[in-house]
Amino acid sequence: MDSGIHAAGLWAALNIIVLLVLSGITSARRRKHRVSLGDGGKPPVEAASRAFGNAAEYMPLAIATLILLALTGHQTWVVHLIGGSFLLGRILHAWGMLTGVGPTPGRMFGMLLTYVPLLASAVMLICCWVGGL
Repeated sequence: MDSGIHAAGLWAALNIIVLLVLSGITSARRRKHRVSLGDGGKPPVEAASRAFGNAAEYMPLAIATLILLALTGHQTWVVHLIGGSFLLGRILHAWGMLTGVGPTPGRMFGMLLTYVPLLASAVMLICCWVGGL
């Protein structure tokens, strides 16, 4: 099997682990603040819930692009670069959400390291299509 697919699998697995950690943090904060559903108007629960939700919104798209990059023949280092920078962005964003209020540096750099790899992936996949015409 191609090493690009293995690289995509690695980054998918690491993103899933981050998502599970964020889910656990959300559950722990709900227990601590005695919130059964939603955030109960408690800022720490809201922050954890949004850190999880934001990750859950972006991770499937990133995992799909990693798989597509591998399947379209991009070099393994490209998959690692996109996957690693995206994962770092998700970790920074979650850390910024969980430890600060407002537009923290972690949130800002985290979103930058989310948007740039996704945009780069989109451009590379469009170039594959254009090159295949």
